[in-house]
Amino acid sequence: MHRNLRAEMAREGITMVDIADYLKVRYATINDKVNGKYDFSYTEALKIKRHFFPNLNIEYLFENDEQSIKKKESRIS
Repeated sequence: MHRNLRAEMAREGITMVDIADYLKVRYATINDKVNGKYDFSYTEALKIKRHFFPNLNIEYLFENDEQSIKKKESRIS
């Protein structure tokens, strides 16, 4: 799951429908990708970042739970 993306969407009032419409894909496709069932392509991630979140870092936005756990573990070691 992309928790940072979800959090920023909530802060800005951006819905998955907004993103699906912008990318011209089905809502279910975006829902699956935001929830981590499938990965966003680099092009999709870049389009979302540039259009909806121009002031945020793409790595931050699309960090998934697995990456977040590894980052925390490396800080502890």
